[in-house]
Amino acid sequence: MEIKNLNFLADKVAALILEANRVVVFTGAGVSTESGIPDFRSPGGIWSRFDPDDFTIQKFMRSHETRKMQWQMLREGSLLKDAEPNQAHYAVAELEKLGKLTCVITQNIDNLHQKAGNSPDKVFELHGNMKRVRCMGCDNRFPMEDILQRLKEDEVPDCHLCRGILKPDAVFFGEALPQKALNDATHHSRHCDLFIVIGSTLVVYPAAYMPMYAVESGAKLVIINLSPTPMDSQATVLITSKAGEAMVKIVEKVKKQSST
Repeated sequence: MEIKNLNFLADKVAALILEANRVVVFTGAGVSTESGIPDFRSPGGIWSRFDPDDFTIQKFMRSHETRKMQWQMLREGSLLKDAEPNQAHYAVAELEKLGKLTCVITQNIDNLHQKAGNSPDKVFELHGNMKRVRCMGCDNRFPMEDILQRLKEDEVPDCHLCRGILKPDAVFFGEALPQKALNDATHHSRHCDLFIVIGSTLVVYPAAYMPMYAVESGAKLVIINLSPTPMDSQATVLITSKAGEAMVKIVEKVKKQSST
């Protein structure tokens, strides 16, 4: 996108942010990819290297061999990438510092919004978080790092509290979304006055219902994405750009407009 055009659109988005009382940011894989994390569905992503059937909750729960394979992949780093936040993450965190962010709803499982400085209680992770491990028996959560340490002795670690099955706290195929995160995300989507989509094609449901709820409730919609989405025609501002490039410019304009 030409700098002149991006400047013009960033000005418009900044004005919308300053006018709004309840701003919700919704992020997808296009934000994570700028930190070097491949989109699961893109060439080089998880699904081009592994069988998605091995990531169904049903197979994970019934097959010791499937669990063994996944923990082996985690130990080797095939499923976890030690990524750092990028400009888009820091810009979203800056909106919170400026008092112009109600919450972040994310499809990403990398914990990078929190790492960039967003308050964990303002980040609703619809697809879970790979930095945590969940016990399927007692529902306790543990840091992934602690469980990975045990892989030197246990090929398939179990819960030290109840001996239940441990799994990464990301949503597998066939598994319900975390109910509290989904309820909170739905509530904020229905009660915001500005909804900003960053780096999502809006084709994965039920997450993609969130901008629909916002628009149905009268909120203005901003979409920042490199490829088209099904909701482009409903956007007040549409920016075809990389997430980091656009968000840095938008936050710049928010600061400039708020000081004049």
